[in-house]
Amino acid sequence: MIEVLVDRLICLIAHMYIYSFEKLEVWKDTRIFVKNVYQLTQRFPAEEKFGIVSQLRRASVSISSNIAEGAGRKTAKDQSYFYRIAFSSSLEVLNLFIISSDLGFITEDNLINIRREIEKISNKLNALVKRINA
Repeated sequence: MIEVLVDRLICLIAHMYIYSFEKLEVWKDTRIFVKNVYQLTQRFPAEEKFGIVSQLRRASVSISSNIAEGAGRKTAKDQSYFYRIAFSSSLEVLNLFIISSDLGFITEDNLINIRREIEKISNKLNALVKRINA
């Protein structure tokens, strides 16, 4: 939360434009989520660096990237399309963490926390889609 406020303050001081996606709570949540994914995957076995670790990191970044891209689209249809891709990427991340748990790379507590974060993000994405399609 503090990092987001610092980023906003820097933008205001520098008189930089704040894009619409930067104002979305769900995008802010995904920034924190991506950081958590990177920190958690640092503990994975070295042989997974180009396997599950790479997939998890790319899929988690894809969530926030698709939110940003969707926010930049003009029509509700286009916005919804990218927000749905972000939702799908969140499910991909969940699947990969379930497999990681099965393989013993993360604890059950880690998986529970990841599930909670993904549930919060996916709920906000669904609400966003509903709002723009209303």
